[in-house]
Amino acid sequence: MKGLFTAFYVPFLVFSVNLYAQQVSNNEFGETRLSLSVDKAMPRLEKLYLHFHQHPELSYQEQQTAKIMAETLSELGVDVTSNVGGYGVVGVYENGDGPTLLIRTDLDALPVTEQTQKPYASKVTQLDKDSNEVGVMHACGHDIHMVSLIGTAEQLIHRKQDWQGTLVLLAQPAEEVGGGAKAMLEAGIFSDYPIPDYILALHVSADMAAGQVGITSGYALANVDSVDIRVKGVGGHGAYPQLTIDPIVLASRMVLALQTIASREISPLEPNVMTVGSIQGGTKHNIIPNEVKLALTLRSYNPEVRLQQIASLKRMVKGIAMSAGVPNDLAPVVFVHEEERIPSTYNDPALTAQVSRSIAAELGSNNVLKVPAVMAGEDFGLYGQTKERRPISLFWLGAVNKGKYANSVSSGEPLPSLHSSQFAPDYPITIHTGVRAMTASAIGLFNQ
Repeated sequence: MKGLFTAFYVPFLVFSVNLYAQQVSNNEFGETRLSLSVDKAMPRLEKLYLHFHQHPELSYQEQQTAKIMAETLSELGVDVTSNVGGYGVVGVYENGDGPTLLIRTDLDALPVTEQTQKPYASKVTQLDKDSNEVGVMHACGHDIHMVSLIGTAEQLIHRKQDWQGTLVLLAQPAEEVGGGAKAMLEAGIFSDYPIPDYILALHVSADMAAGQVGITSGYALANVDSVDIRVKGVGGHGAYPQLTIDPIVLASRMVLALQTIASREISPLEPNVMTVGSIQGGTKHNIIPNEVKLALTLRSYNPEVRLQQIASLKRMVKGIAMSAGVPNDLAPVVFVHEEERIPSTYNDPALTAQVSRSIAAELGSNNVLKVPAVMAGEDFGLYGQTKERRPISLFWLGAVNKGKYANSVSSGEPLPSLHSSQFAPDYPITIHTGVRAMTASAIGLFNQ
């Protein structure tokens, strides 16, 4: 039996490898079949990008964006369901027996007024959740993500003879506020639609050159928690501090003391951050207020470290207040916004290795970089933490004009970051690369 298996399997493996090599083989100009196919699609994809960029919509307001995504996927022959978990869109394309792959994009933009001076810059304003009129911009590249998903769907459907399986396409709202993935999962995307064997996403990078892809295995993005602390005291005249319990002094002590959680309570081998982003209190120079409000962001990778951060924070804040003689009825209040919690993104190592090999075969290994994890947050991580425990992987898509990137490296001048009003991706190369990278990844997974 062993000899029979070897006699059959080895020639079959050689045939399969040669077939895949033919599919991605370069022509005399170094372009693959897929690259040439994406070339033909680029005029449509660039037009779609410019529309998304010029018509951004805030979180939970992505109605028109979702409508266009749904209509475009339907035109490609995808079975589409709209309004899933809000303005979410789910598309299913069945192509015979094989694995099920879910590819996810996000839809929402940010309350940022664009200042890139590009002729296609967004001029949109919307009312935010507090009814304030704000400028709106795709400052995190979700317009690139959406077009890359459409382009990938188009390539896979046009090349359906090259793969078998079920393709699930997910257009998710409200990523920027950490609510979209949760809402779509609660709406039943893992029960009412094919359950994926693999889940992929991409995200633009503001510190990589366009044409390159960044790969991180294991933890890639962080747990994110928003925490509010109400520091209470006894106010009074600034000239008579002895008659008060000054909450500004208490809050100042807390800001400094909280930094020792990372340095003295959590292992130095466990990355974590505790940042106080806002202090609000007081009304006048000579008045000691009754209350000060602190707003914090907590970051970590390990879920146990997250719990340790929160427990230590509550203990330390309470202890500082007690040491100042704050009575129990004025004890500080710590509120963790569980509804906004974003879990860490853990890129499954085996899936990430497969994706990396497929992208390297398409783009060339010199364009696939190993990049470190970051402390930014992405609710994509939720898709890998359900009871189904499906493997997920997100890769980074370089978006910076190559000349500007080279100049930044040589001069040390920083580049505009994600969420910056100045962020302007080199969108033709970025989209072209994103479609090739995701399509190659998909075909590799369908055929392994």
